[in-house]
Amino acid sequence: MDEPQEVGLERAMSATTCDVFNELRLGGQLCDAVIEAEGRRFNAHKNILCGCSPYFRALFTSAGAPPRPAGVYPIPGVAADTMQLLLEYAYTRRLAVSADTVEALLVAADYLSVPGAVRACCRYLGARLSVANVVGVWRLTAHYPLPRLRRRAYGFLLRCFEEVARASEEFPELAPGELERLLGEDGLNAAREEAVFEALLRWVSHDEEGRRGHLAQLLLKVRMGLMDAGYFWSRVEKHPLVRRDGRCRPAVTEVLRVLRGGPPARLDVLNPLTRPRLPHAVLLAVGGWSGGAPTSSVESYDARANRWVGVTVEGEEPRAYHGAVVLGDALYLVGGFDGVRCFNSVRRFDPAARRWCPAAPMHARRCYVSVAALDGCVYAMGGFDGHQRLSSLERYRPHGNQWTPLAAMSEARSDASAATLHGKVYICGGFNGSACLQSAECYDPRADQWTLIAPMGGPRSGVGVTAYRDQVYALGGFNGAARLRSVEAYSPENNAWRAVPSMLNARSNFGVEVLEGRLYVAGGYNGRPSTTCHAERYDDTTEAWSTVRDMAVYRSALSCCVVTGLANVAEYAFPRPPLARPGHPDARKDD
Repeated sequence: MDEPQEVGLERAMSATTCDVFNELRLGGQLCDAVIEAEGRRFNAHKNILCGCSPYFRALFTSAGAPPRPAGVYPIPGVAADTMQLLLEYAYTRRLAVSADTVEALLVAADYLSVPGAVRACCRYLGARLSVANVVGVWRLTAHYPLPRLRRRAYGFLLRCFEEVARASEEFPELAPGELERLLGEDGLNAAREEAVFEALLRWVSHDEEGRRGHLAQLLLKVRMGLMDAGYFWSRVEKHPLVRRDGRCRPAVTEVLRVLRGGPPARLDVLNPLTRPRLPHAVLLAVGGWSGGAPTSSVESYDARANRWVGVTVEGEEPRAYHGAVVLGDALYLVGGFDGVRCFNSVRRFDPAARRWCPAAPMHARRCYVSVAALDGCVYAMGGFDGHQRLSSLERYRPHGNQWTPLAAMSEARSDASAATLHGKVYICGGFNGSACLQSAECYDPRADQWTLIAPMGGPRSGVGVTAYRDQVYALGGFNGAARLRSVEAYSPENNAWRAVPSMLNARSNFGVEVLEGRLYVAGGYNGRPSTTCHAERYDDTTEAWSTVRDMAVYRSALSCCVVTGLANVAEYAFPRPPLARPGHPDARKDD
């Protein structure tokens, strides 16, 4: 109904025509019908109402309809204030939608077959989906043919599930079948399955007496085999509701068997208790230097499954020592080197279409370039043009597809790395042509000005730099003598660096990114001499590094970036074959 085929039923009228007919209605002139709602009467013109609603057309033209005294047409079930708003829409094609009126308007517009008003209500609700209202909107659409709004609300609910389950007052009102559908979705965005169990407990506790009978069935939808073993034993297996319900015992026994099997046995995508959910965000490793030459290989890391997936991409060429940033729904690959040439070219990647296309080239060729994204723009700084190291900076605006030169850095630096934090760009380390650099500086785009900040603890070329937990992290690199494991973090508030636990492996020219609250590094050169495929991650809550799955491709001089909220994320994730029970149609991609 939100995309009706009967577009001819709402014929466009000029603004002047709308004003004329509305003035006639308000003055009671040439009116040939009276619409009655809740005892209130409204003058109207039949031809105007027929033009926007098949309901009124049938009402006015039905041959078998009983005669109406004085042309009065009662409309049962519609409030007078709502009818007034819909009549104003019929004449002006403008609908005064608000949070207080939208639900009543949607119900009445659907009942009276006013498709334009239905669309207006759907647009209003779709643009204002929130943690507080998404459950109500989704449940409302179950009663009306509004497939696009229903899919949009359902997607929001899956994407923000943890926050909705924790904070929404409407969440406990879900029916058992609705909650079962949500918990069973691969696309449910839960970084930890413990949060899904806590959501289930919150729902049951809302009406424990009436809902504990549903616990066993709903518990089967929680991927308990992915939980921390200690949490499962203390919070799930020993929970009074679980222990008292004998129907929960088979699932608990199966989970205990899985957990005792250890981590290697836990990635079973065909077991509903251990099947990883689809990631909400994936880390892409793009290009690099591999096997003595640049590569065009793209790999995607699925953190939920702890697996790398090769991604076939149309139209990309090998390059290394480039930069990569994400703006909106696109990835930009900047500069680099193909083994012969230093590039000034820029490539734009569409993750949905999995296709590269060219963007405007930079003013300078930049191998070993540092890049950052800020306020919808790409910043490219420093690098090597094939002859000299650069101090220059330029900015790309996608809207105009144009690069603009800006203020130069205080010194030339290639093989540095950059990140953005609190509206500024930070660049650290690098190589000036004769020495590895210890210095770091900050760019303020509002003033178009660079400022030196406190130097790092030591020189770092081929360093990895990223913003993490409100600080700028500088990781690894080469100090002129050896590859480094060390990590330090810069606080803009204190203009000071502090030591952070070292990585497990020394590396330079590697990929670094933050994914789901953890800092990841991948690939690089370890000085043995060898490129590496090893990856690891740091969690500041435990202040510890841990290994993750190796990439398939050994590479250094790569770039990593994180892409979030892909409708086709399954194409970038570890394969999850369909289970015996098919997914619900609400989870389908919006067409």
